[in-house]
Amino acid sequence: MQTLDITTTEETIKDSLKRSMSYAEYSALIDTLVEEHTTTGNEKTAEQIEFTGLNQKRMKRWDKTLNVSEEDKHAISQYDKKTTWLVLTESWCGDAAHIVPAIHKVAEQNPSINLRLVIRDENEALMNHFLTNGGKAIPKLIALDENNQVITTFGPRPKLLTQIVEDFKAKFGKLTPEFKHELQVWYNKDKGQSTIEDLREVLGN
Repeated sequence: MQTLDITTTEETIKDSLKRSMSYAEYSALIDTLVEEHTTTGNEKTAEQIEFTGLNQKRMKRWDKTLNVSEEDKHAISQYDKKTTWLVLTESWCGDAAHIVPAIHKVAEQNPSINLRLVIRDENEALMNHFLTNGGKAIPKLIALDENNQVITTFGPRPKLLTQIVEDFKAKFGKLTPEFKHELQVWYNKDKGQSTIEDLREVLGN
């Protein structure tokens, strides 16, 4: 039986980091995609193109309005180890539009955190190492130490919302369009605070 070689994971991470981008570059990419009426991902459907345009607006709104409390800023600033947060994302992903700006806001609070982003469908090998219940769910944050060893992961949703989603799936079997709309309402009410709370746990505080 074939076993997973740890070196394979390390080399995959190293390769993805070479192709990674900053948050500013990711935002600029989405702006370009919207201008060209296209999207990231292997399947450039009309729906995904529409979502990319919608997500551009969501991200810009969170960039302006998402607040990190003084308590959270202090806790985040105490982290004193070099770390890279490698995030798998796509421009069309509704969860990513809310969560990635929050990840960026947290990373901004501490120069020891190096935030890098990669497109999921362009980094399939990396995604396959970090599946969620067997699925390619995003956004997925991989926290790495200064030697690019995996510390922990976060995503695709904050724990509180994950439980809500799992409860709904257990009761109804799948996520309905109505429930997906409720997810967006939840994100708007939460204002990124559940994500920030979970990211503090990623940092160990």
